[in-house]
Amino acid sequence: MKSPDWRSPFIILLCGAIILAISMGIRHGFGLFLQPMTDDLGWGRESYALAMAIQNLVWGLSQPVAGRFVDRYGGGRVAFFGSLLYVAGLYLMSRTGSETELIIGAGILIGLGLSGTTFPVVFSAISRVVPPEKRSWAMGVSTAMGSLGQFLFLPGSNALLQQFGWSSALLILTAISALMIPLAISMRADSHHAQSHISLPLGAILSEAARHRDFWLLALGYFVCGFQVVFIGVHLPAYLTDAGLTPGTGAVVLGLVGLFNVFGSYLAGLWGGRVSKPWLLTGIYSGRLVIIAIFLLLPVTTWSAYAFGMAMGLLWLSTVPLTNGIVATVFGVENMSMLGGIVFLFHQLGSFLGGWLGGYVYDLSGNYNLVWALCMALSVMAALLNLPIRERPVARLAAEAA
Repeated sequence: MKSPDWRSPFIILLCGAIILAISMGIRHGFGLFLQPMTDDLGWGRESYALAMAIQNLVWGLSQPVAGRFVDRYGGGRVAFFGSLLYVAGLYLMSRTGSETELIIGAGILIGLGLSGTTFPVVFSAISRVVPPEKRSWAMGVSTAMGSLGQFLFLPGSNALLQQFGWSSALLILTAISALMIPLAISMRADSHHAQSHISLPLGAILSEAARHRDFWLLALGYFVCGFQVVFIGVHLPAYLTDAGLTPGTGAVVLGLVGLFNVFGSYLAGLWGGRVSKPWLLTGIYSGRLVIIAIFLLLPVTTWSAYAFGMAMGLLWLSTVPLTNGIVATVFGVENMSMLGGIVFLFHQLGSFLGGWLGGYVYDLSGNYNLVWALCMALSVMAALLNLPIRERPVARLAAEAA
């Protein structure tokens, strides 16, 4: 009987997609813990928001480093150590009794863990084993799986929270997150490709990207994506509760975001292989502007919140396969994880600002109005930044292909 081909694209895609579903699914539910944890521990919302902001900042700062290791040694090893850090961070978060413990567990350890268990690592592993014409589609599939995790984990996390309280709920999620460790070991199948792909020294790679105008346009646009999704993910449940809706409504809305992003991410990956990715990104950011504006203009009801979750879900992480696809097209897959990690750093700088600023503004003014307005203004900026980007390989790759 023939043994399974652990080097097959299907196995790597499947393992990577499940890791994304667990890692991103649990992470997207952290907004549900804001009110119960701060109420129980007697903190202001800024304390929790700061820990989440530090998580995103640490994630972003460590992502290029993790990406460099992926480019040299393969995604499996990095995913393995990232999974261990993620599990340790969740456990410490479940036992937290002080703001410092929350920052170390939820902020630093989970932030480091995310750099090894999310999109740049998984995309790099997948991109090395699928043909270029299927690359955008494969990224869309794995992003959709991550969103499916959000859809499944959000109501699950809320049920655990209501049934057992925040500490025990986080402890159960810690046990679930440990499933990423054997999956990461299975992903080590891509490591045999890694070393042969390094064609330029580190300085030359960074210099090539730094001189490329579109690299910076893409990164600045990604900053906006991070600001919006983290502000909404962390603060929307509390915003809806402040408006008089039940705590469960926020969980359902974020679950709808995850469900509809399954379709949005898949379609973005599918269309990204056929239509201009920069044009699609411009359309996504413009769509977010319209959706947020309509949501704020209408009275806040259960059904308007559900409609917002469904509409925003279609555009939620659909930027991810498109942005990473542009990096792969322009700079090649050999150093995609590190360069994608640098672009992602800008996403996380936006995430830090969106997560922290939401809590700061709320504690200062008692509402989120200023941050919602900033979300809309940044949508306009991101749409304009992505418009002039061109999907052309750098001169080095173009010469090699000629």
